[in-house]
Amino acid sequence: MENLLKKLDLTSLRLFVAVCQERNIARAAQREFIASSAVSRRIAEIEALIGLPVIQRQSRGITVTPVGETVLRYALAIIGNIEQMSAELSRFSAGVKGRVRVVANLSSIVQFLPEDVAAFGRAFPDVSIELEEESSADVLRIVDEHGADFGICNPVAGSEAFEQLPYRQDRLAVLVPGGHRLAGAARVNFDDLLHDGFVGLRSESALTRLLVQQAASAGRQLDVRMRVSSLDALCRMVHAGLGIAIVPEPVGLLYVNTLDVRLLPLADAWAERHLIIVFKAREQLSASAAVLVSFLGSQP
Repeated sequence: MENLLKKLDLTSLRLFVAVCQERNIARAAQREFIASSAVSRRIAEIEALIGLPVIQRQSRGITVTPVGETVLRYALAIIGNIEQMSAELSRFSAGVKGRVRVVANLSSIVQFLPEDVAAFGRAFPDVSIELEEESSADVLRIVDEHGADFGICNPVAGSEAFEQLPYRQDRLAVLVPGGHRLAGAARVNFDDLLHDGFVGLRSESALTRLLVQQAASAGRQLDVRMRVSSLDALCRMVHAGLGIAIVPEPVGLLYVNTLDVRLLPLADAWAERHLIIVFKAREQLSASAAVLVSFLGSQP
């Protein structure tokens, strides 16, 4: 059996499938535009490699043996995979064109998508991408309602119902005013911040829900003094001394040299977050959407 990988070729498998489907060697040969003797020789080679019969020849055709049924099942899977690979590769050789609608949460748009979409555009200039910002919960809803080709969000309740690919990961940090009592700390625990007032994002954002959940786990209630709709506004509110804020670390780093703020990494394990690509089913993606999903899913 160890010789199968080296000696069993795709042509033999394709002819064997034709024989099984036609239940007749002559008809299979006619369908594949090859001599019946050549088909018989290929079947004999398969049987010699396996050491067991895969078909039984009869006066009016053939029957497939239990061994042959097993070979047939795997042959169909192998041929199907080759055909799928060919279809995907043809998207590259023929040039991908079209429009793709993507919904993504704020964290992915602010941190990663601008550069990734720009890089994709250089490789596939004929694909137009429509990108819309939504909360993670709304990303799932819109994709489920076929309002977008796919979405990018944090793993939240309901995301397990979708096909997923990992996209990126980030780490949360706390942004505090320059004169804050913890401004000189190297890193902090979330529990140490629960006596402070927070500036937060919209209540439906994945980040807000995460913070509320973690505060509740510590037996506390998150004291949100005000809510804003963007991470930029969040950082400016901290600069003005209106509260502290939990932000993705790369976002906070953009402001530490321009505003009077300090960025302190969170020591909690849950502060490391993952972003995922979600879609209903890969086979339902258009050619352009499938290529964009593969491109984004391959980012480091």
